Amino acid sequence: MPSGDGPYDLAIIGGGINGCGIARDAAGRGLKVFLAEQDDLARATSSASTKLIHGGLRYLEYFEFRLVREALIEREVLFRAAPHIVRPLRFVLPHHKGLRPWPILLFGLFLYDHLGGRKILPPTRVVDLRRDPLGEPLRPNYVRGFEYSDCWVDDARLVVLTARDAADRGADISPRTRCLKARRDGGLWRLTIEQAGSDGGHAIAARALINTAGPWVSEVLGSVIGVRQPDRIRLVKGSHLVLDKLYAHDRCYTFQNADDRVCFAIPYEDEFTLIGTTDEDYRGDLAFPAISDTERDYLLESVGTYLKRPVTRDMVRWSYSGIRPLYDDGASKAQEATRDYVLKLDAPDGHPPLLSVFGGKITTYRRLAEAVMAKIAPFFPTAGPPWTATAALPGGDFPHAELEQRVAEFGARHAFLPPLEPRRLFRAYGTRAERIFEGARRVEDIGQRFGPLSEREIDYLIAEEWARSADDILWRRSKLGLRLDRTQQAALSSLLAARGLEAPAPRAGAGRG
Repeated sequence: MPSGDGPYDLAIIGGGINGCGIARDAAGRGLKVFLAEQDDLARATSSASTKLIHGGLRYLEYFEFRLVREALIEREVLFRAAPHIVRPLRFVLPHHKGLRPWPILLFGLFLYDHLGGRKILPPTRVVDLRRDPLGEPLRPNYVRGFEYSDCWVDDARLVVLTARDAADRGADISPRTRCLKARRDGGLWRLTIEQAGSDGGHAIAARALINTAGPWVSEVLGSVIGVRQPDRIRLVKGSHLVLDKLYAHDRCYTFQNADDRVCFAIPYEDEFTLIGTTDEDYRGDLAFPAISDTERDYLLESVGTYLKRPVTRDMVRWSYSGIRPLYDDGASKAQEATRDYVLKLDAPDGHPPLLSVFGGKITTYRRLAEAVMAKIAPFFPTAGPPWTATAALPGGDFPHAELEQRVAEFGARHAFLPPLEPRRLFRAYGTRAERIFEGARRVEDIGQRFGPLSEREIDYLIAEEWARSADDILWRRSKLGLRLDRTQQAALSSLLAARGLEAPAPRAGAGRG
């Protein structure tokens, strides 16, 4: 619940990666912060990415050097901050007729290696696809390729851990809370908010208002704040498919198609391959975007063009779509619209400031938060300096090189867990996994089980990570929806319903069984 002790310094509308990143940064500087999210944290765009922490190799073609450099620097900052949920990946880019000449591509990868001061990740290498095992899944016409580095992240967990750190530093994080109205009054912003399940709205006040509503950013400006001509955004839908595992090794592929789009194939959750993404302008329901048949066929064909093995619809186990709220820069194609963020500050003399965030990438969310704080710094002269560049996220307080050792030690301390569970748990919670099983000595101590999910873990997600529904747990706090069958999912929903929590029925097409 919101604090009743005077006005907040910042009120933030939107609980995606940008809103939570700003809340964390501001709270760590000593500001009093309130964040309202109309649904679950990371409910929309921030849980529907390709799960990459990357510089964006293709952005070099659009000469977005500052964006690429910033993202490459952040790649290793985030790897250090969250070595449990961020991991290094190696990507194979097969060369073929129709791409730029291979020496030019190699020069581009040289820039990609050096533009951001790479220190941890290995450099690019040339691959003979006829002899290297990485060429085995590919059709025989691909003879030369390039292997380069990027990172993977569990995007929704990144949002939740960022929010958790903000809350640990004093921020009030309020999911399922809608902002109905915001108006300037007497040197403050007066907000009317309504929490799900409450009997009406109530008021809070703040010295500054931050609009990070993602796809709803223009709607908030217009209908909530009352701006007559809000800035326009370009809504671009990106869709992904999760398929049965397409190949045995742990590398990813970057496939460039005839339409100049890029499609990734990424090993996912041990048993699957993630492929994506699409880029198409969107005008549908912001809350529930869905993959179209055209997008599904496009992705399957894009990957199938490169692989020996047929890639068919019956391999699909899950699909998801997200809406990227890009600043409308007039680009002719959706894939050419800038992924850079745009910050708009409205601060008339004598009135409290409003700052709206347009666009952005999950990779650069921390730098975006710093940029927001720099813009509003004149209104908060007592706020502390930047601090997040060297701070670990919850559970990430160990050197990345020690991950395997930490997993083994955690497994040894909790030998009653099934063989694969210590790795999954430590990769999700890091050093905070110890809190879940505190005092447990045998499997009976961790309560009812739903496949790999225990009642102890559910209790933790409810108490510490704002989980309230089966979807929150199975598709955002984890991806266990891919492993739990319908009976197990229904049992989880029944448990949550018995506790008086929101528990929608298992989603159609989710899970196996």
